[in-house]
Amino acid sequence: MKELFEHRSFVRFWAARVAAVAASQMLMLAIGWHMYELTGSAWDLGLVGLFQFAPSVATTLFAGHTADRYHRVRIVATCIALQAAVAFFLALQTLGHSVTRELLLVLSLVLGGLRPFQMAAQQALVASLVPLSLLSRATAFSSAGMQAAVIGGPALGGLIFAAGVNAVYATCAVLFCVSTVMCLLVRYEHVPPPREPVTMATLLAGARYIASSRLLLGAMSLDLFAVLLGGATALLPIFAKEILHVGPEGLGVLRSAPAVGALLVGFFLARHPPSSGVGRKLLMAVAVYGVCIIVFGVSTSFWLSVLMLALSGGADMVSVVIRQTLVQLETPDLMRGRVAAVNTLFIGASNQLGEFESGVTAAWLGPVGSVVLGGVGTIAVAWSWGRLFRPLAERETLH
Repeated sequence: MKELFEHRSFVRFWAARVAAVAASQMLMLAIGWHMYELTGSAWDLGLVGLFQFAPSVATTLFAGHTADRYHRVRIVATCIALQAAVAFFLALQTLGHSVTRELLLVLSLVLGGLRPFQMAAQQALVASLVPLSLLSRATAFSSAGMQAAVIGGPALGGLIFAAGVNAVYATCAVLFCVSTVMCLLVRYEHVPPPREPVTMATLLAGARYIASSRLLLGAMSLDLFAVLLGGATALLPIFAKEILHVGPEGLGVLRSAPAVGALLVGFFLARHPPSSGVGRKLLMAVAVYGVCIIVFGVSTSFWLSVLMLALSGGADMVSVVIRQTLVQLETPDLMRGRVAAVNTLFIGASNQLGEFESGVTAAWLGPVGSVVLGGVGTIAVAWSWGRLFRPLAERETLH
């Protein structure tokens, strides 16, 4: 841990990301609760996730190309500043009682369009801020910090709800502004690549590189299908209001619970990164995640639900650290932006598109049936990937 703090730009970037993630989590919590208050529809909750994901399909390749060609810190800072503008606009519209279902969906599209550029640049940037020998520790520490923000953001948002949803939006805007300033203080050696025309070959270079590596393809697609099936985040407002009866404050606790487990595991992995059998540990972590989601789905106890979500977050952290470290280690710097962009698309599909999937299946099967079915599917994915992607399952170390 001490070695990481010697790299000041990494620490500044870490602080900027923590502030931005806390603001983003609060913003998503507020938009989800606002949408459900307006419409009372699980379908509309799912649409919020779909509208955040849809733009990434069109912008991912350009985002990766941009991250490999231009200054990555400035790209991240610009994306965060635009999110501040969205949050501030929502605060003003809420004060004027002008927020509608359609407005929330349009702004979800805007946020979804920014995400690929921000994620591609910041994922590719970490390896430029620390030596590769510290990369697994940096990944774990970064992930732990993000999870701390995921804990604090929704919990703080739940408390601020007492002053009104417009106060949540205003707080998000302030945090995004702080993050923008911290980003602009980050320094790294940016060497502009040789200029070349933008062609389909250059845009698809990252995707082709991933397709050529069974290890990378297996790691990225594992997250895609496991979380696509096992995600329950979009349904938490329903569980909080109709099953566990805990209101917006309880919703904040439920939303933060996975991050509690992830935070503890993340700090542990920052000090003790996986040293052997990393492929097997990755698959086992995904299976444990599925089991936790099943138990959460059938639980009617608030604290049991919180515990299962926390355990699922710890299991997911093991998966995140192993997968993200492998992606960085197996990718040359000149292509990290484009590979990170494809990885962002996979993550977005697993999260935002997973929220849409949860909303659709909840409309058919009810929230409990949707979550349980998704957990079973996640376990099946972990078992199948161990046989379909042998290089991933048999990977021993993060070197």
